[in-house]
Amino acid sequence: MPSLFRASLAAIRRARVAILTITATYLFSLAVGIAMVSTGNAFALERRDEIVGSAQSSEILVADRRGDHLRAAVLDFASNLVLGGVTSTVTGITVVGSYPIVAYRGWVGGIVSVDARHESRLDDLGHASYYLVTLVLQLIPYSIAGGMGVHLGVAAWRAVRKPRADTWLGLPKDRLRDVALAYVIVVPLFMVASLWEFLVLR
Repeated sequence: MPSLFRASLAAIRRARVAILTITATYLFSLAVGIAMVSTGNAFALERRDEIVGSAQSSEILVADRRGDHLRAAVLDFASNLVLGGVTSTVTGITVVGSYPIVAYRGWVGGIVSVDARHESRLDDLGHASYYLVTLVLQLIPYSIAGGMGVHLGVAAWRAVRKPRADTWLGLPKDRLRDVALAYVIVVPLFMVASLWEFLVLR
């Protein structure tokens, strides 16, 4: 297992440039979202209320309100991993197409920095700590997942111009292996993020 973990870290290091560009996009759009709601931007505040309102009926939040926090965490983990992480990786293969999605996701993370009364969670130390730690714990696996997709996509586009033999469906096998290895770390990181969000402070 330690050798597998080291191999996973090595794969992530090889994709560090792509991962950092995804991270930078997240952080920039996150800051924009926070700035918009903090200055009372009507569009951002209305979108925040729509997103939070529609999420209230989700199975995740229904389980959380019933007090079944572990179920909520597991459902959140599955959603983040499949609909978030894997989708980010697959979309990343297009390279350019992944960044608008990342930017929107980061922006949403920013606009929910205010509560139902449109008061900033960052004004209270306890709420700010919970919000920021949750963001960081989610941003790390999302950035790795998206960055690995871009890492794979760049190599795939290069292979179009300069064909290589070691491909599967046009995707270089060494980069596919890197993606699989990265998920050795991505999966538990998503689980930690969900457990923190729904089980901590309960």
